[in-house]
Amino acid sequence: MSAGRWPGPISAVDAGGPDRYTCRLTVPLPPRYKAALAAVLLTLPGVALAERVAGAVLPDEAVKVGENRYRVAKSYDDTLKFFRSVYSPGKFRRRPIADQPAVKAVHIENPDSKPGQWEGLNVYELKGETRVFVLVKGK
Repeated sequence: MSAGRWPGPISAVDAGGPDRYTCRLTVPLPPRYKAALAAVLLTLPGVALAERVAGAVLPDEAVKVGENRYRVAKSYDDTLKFFRSVYSPGKFRRRPIADQPAVKAVHIENPDSKPGQWEGLNVYELKGETRVFVLVKGK
């Protein structure tokens, strides 16, 4: 071994030798990415299998009850969590649309809507049942 050189294979980080403030990573490559990989794999199936209406992603449990109207088996809060994960609040603005204590309702606005696509989603709970109404932009 030559003087001032680190024993074994040298990476770019450790090229300065043992007197440098850096050292080899002690965690092997696969465990470093387990958390990120798990998050991606858990999120993708929900979005990939979800139903689409006029380009809007709806939860898997959505059942059509009328034109552009869907009943969701999840609770109102769980449905809003689903939409929060699919449509980030930073880009897709939300506003309350009901003033009655017995009705919870939120409108989710699509800033990039085009004719024939969804321009908004009304998510509401009435009598313990969660529903979604897809507003489609006119052509």
